[in-house]
Amino acid sequence: MRIGLVGAGPWARETHAPALAAHPGVDFVGGWARDPGAAAEVFPRTFDSPAALFDAVDAVAFAVPPDVQAPLAAEAARAGKHLVLDKPIALDLPSATELAETVAAADVRSIVAFTRRFAPETREFLSRAAELVPVAAEAQWLSGAALAGKFAASTWRQEQGALFDVGPHVLDLLDAVAGPITGVDAARYDAGSDTWTAQLAHVGGGASTVSLSLRTPVLPTVMRVSAHSTRGTAVLERRDTSSTECFRVLLDEFLTAIATSTAHPLDVRRGLEVQRVIGQIRAGAGPTAQ
Repeated sequence: MRIGLVGAGPWARETHAPALAAHPGVDFVGGWARDPGAAAEVFPRTFDSPAALFDAVDAVAFAVPPDVQAPLAAEAARAGKHLVLDKPIALDLPSATELAETVAAADVRSIVAFTRRFAPETREFLSRAAELVPVAAEAQWLSGAALAGKFAASTWRQEQGALFDVGPHVLDLLDAVAGPITGVDAARYDAGSDTWTAQLAHVGGGASTVSLSLRTPVLPTVMRVSAHSTRGTAVLERRDTSSTECFRVLLDEFLTAIATSTAHPLDVRRGLEVQRVIGQIRAGAGPTAQ
């Protein structure tokens, strides 16, 4: 499968490009980025425009800000290209909805890089949690990524914060653990610490709480998801599997979805569901979070 990459930032360098280059089922054709110098360092071949890249491949992976991804991914879908999307799939719900509708109309396959979902430790946790039929779940993702390090220079992460960066991972996991999220009961945002907190309602009466931050001076990152019921507890606190290994599994499943013409559970529609919850939390947190 000929796959191209859009974006040459830290995540593309660390995860997308190495995983694409190493996968036996992928011909990593090359890519396009706004910075020609970065593109030359990351891609085996650079293209002058996204359209030129799309013409040369069967599928496109994206590692760019959400407001850049949504229109370019829609363009790729209209060109008949399958999509590996970063999260969140867009910057707002209307753009995410338009992208999902475009993908459906084009009848191309898609998958969203909810990276930790492709790790064995996460899948073990979800299997254990399913046995419990949880009545409640809790999640934390606390990081100092916006304070220093390779992602601190990311404009969109600084502007949108933890809700948009790590929020999709956490919301996807809570939805998978406690059942589909039906609403946001309460939400709050503290701008100084970039701390988002929310109480969520789930199908069947389940409930969950979430706390997110990119401005908490902690190392290593605190990532914890737990669920409980009268049958016991399930806890996920490990991120042992590397991002490139997670992406290898993602590519395996993406290629299978294409070969079998079947929708992956974590496709653009899942991205749209998560985008809807992000919007509800942001709205519930009040004007200072807008």
